[in-house]
Amino acid sequence: MAFNTGLSGLRAAAVDLDVTGNNIANASTVGFKGSRVQFGDLYASGFLSGGSAPVGDGVNVQDVKQSFSQGNISFTDSGLDMAISGDGFFILNNGGETRYSRAGQFTIDKDGFVVNSQSMRVQGYTADDDGNLSGIRGDLEIATDNLAPRRTTNLRSDLNLDSRESVLESRVRDVGPLAFNDISGEQFEITYSDGTPSFTVDLGSATTAREVSDIITNAPGLSASATTTAPIVDTNVPAALPLTDSYISAAQTAGSFSFSLSVNNAPLQLDTSTATSLLGLRDAINRSSDTAISATVVDDGTGNDVLRVIHNQGEDVQFSYGNGVPAESVSAPVTVSGDVNVTGDRTIVGLTGLGADTDFADAYTNSPIRITNEFNPQDQRTYNHATSTSIFDSLGNSHEMTQFFVKEPSPGNGVGVSQWSVYLQIDGEMVAGTDTTPFTARFDQDGTLQSIDGNPNGEILVTDWIPKDSDGQPNGADGPPPPGATVVTPIPEPPTSSAFVLSLGETTQYGAAFGVDDQRQNGYTTGRLSGLDVSGEGTLFARYTNGQSKALGQVALASFNNTNGLSPIGDTSWVETFESGQPIIGQPDTGTLGGIKASSVEESNVDLSAELVNLIIAQRNYQANAKTIETSDAVTQTIINLR
Repeated sequence: MAFNTGLSGLRAAAVDLDVTGNNIANASTVGFKGSRVQFGDLYASGFLSGGSAPVGDGVNVQDVKQSFSQGNISFTDSGLDMAISGDGFFILNNGGETRYSRAGQFTIDKDGFVVNSQSMRVQGYTADDDGNLSGIRGDLEIATDNLAPRRTTNLRSDLNLDSRESVLESRVRDVGPLAFNDISGEQFEITYSDGTPSFTVDLGSATTAREVSDIITNAPGLSASATTTAPIVDTNVPAALPLTDSYISAAQTAGSFSFSLSVNNAPLQLDTSTATSLLGLRDAINRSSDTAISATVVDDGTGNDVLRVIHNQGEDVQFSYGNGVPAESVSAPVTVSGDVNVTGDRTIVGLTGLGADTDFADAYTNSPIRITNEFNPQDQRTYNHATSTSIFDSLGNSHEMTQFFVKEPSPGNGVGVSQWSVYLQIDGEMVAGTDTTPFTARFDQDGTLQSIDGNPNGEILVTDWIPKDSDGQPNGADGPPPPGATVVTPIPEPPTSSAFVLSLGETTQYGAAFGVDDQRQNGYTTGRLSGLDVSGEGTLFARYTNGQSKALGQVALASFNNTNGLSPIGDTSWVETFESGQPIIGQPDTGTLGGIKASSVEESNVDLSAELVNLIIAQRNYQANAKTIETSDAVTQTIINLR
């Protein structure tokens, strides 16, 4: 009996040595789980019998249990290495057999599948062409083909327009010259778009063009100037004797030349005694003390020179001339009234004549609008802000889109609302009809966007863009939708035209510098696979040279109600057994499943120091059981030697 007891001890110690040695051998094996031996004593006793002091029959090995405690996680330089932090196993397809492993050293085989070093394919949730996880489990595959381009269908710009900017563009009406005699005595009423009360202008008290201009200038939104131009052609002098060089010279020779010039019937002091020609008379006038008077000699259109006098403030000018002899006495003065030029700004929406004479009102209404400093994308002085971004056509070609913002006068009375014009340009060509009519963006008193052309979402739909190449010719990409087609927003997938939506819904107008807070669009050019990333949820992302990334799939994990019931079959893998129960499969970091650490592996959970101590203990146990057999042999030999 002692022999059997010692022999069972030797066997148990040998198994203990084997298990300890196996643990030590796999101390550096990734994903390895250490084991320990469970022993039980043996007693020879029947079902219905038992001694009062039974002697045991030795020891047996009841089980070899693995410890599934977490191993240390170490980082690697391989992007496809994965470690499970927490509960769970990788699911591997070994030619139809399903295995489970904690070893996450994966690569890509020649067919693009994610495999381990034994060519077992990793199982996970596959993704569709748009990178959406389908929930269907299968072999994870890395598509190495190029990423197809995607046209831009939505561009979002979050901007701040500086409310302190001034209005750059000016829209005015230029009226005139209007003769004083035609508009004197008229009345008219002016109405405004900015809330200014209506204003009535009465020209009845004006006696000169200058007074008319002063009265008009006092009206809000109007400015005026007056000028009197008087050709010195005295209708009282015989036509045969016009004021010419020869006329002046002959009259001076006779000592009877006479010339007078008055402003509002106030004579100017002129020294014409030395003037023998038009130029001499011109110089005499220009030497007068009245700086508002100037004289020039001009061609009358028939090849003859005439003297022209201008009063630059619009006062009445009187003149006369003659030779002073009885045959041609000095004529009565000729009076010339001035002309008025008027400019009206964009706040004036109407000007209505109030009397029978409506020459001024008619002239104002019929005058064209003149735009000064009109928007020009080539001139930075004509717009307040601009920002550019790249968009893409259906072939993946990049195009530069520029948004221009021009501050406009506030509508109404300007209280509680601000207004900007929005122009759009792609590759130097205006789009969305903004070459003729810009979009209008309105902001409330808090600087929040109210609408763009009445759209409260702040959306601009561009439907007239034709993608072109560098030579300005269509490049073969999809163009605008056909005439009459209805384009809805958001653009449905898959898109069939170049139409896209510009969203300015988050744009603000604060008293701060212009800034682009965010600008993003959903298009991109074609891309080649440049790398792989793995998220904490086990999702495999492909990185492409165009800066895009797409989900290719997600690693699936499995857990078991009785992990110790799994059966190890080598290659650091286990298979399901009846004792383990069926696997519970799900996405990483959900339920009781652990998360994924990318570019990492889980080291063996073997405690090498403890195993070395166990090795000493197993050795001592083996030696002690061998001693039991040796002692029993010595006792037996003694009995045999009895004679």
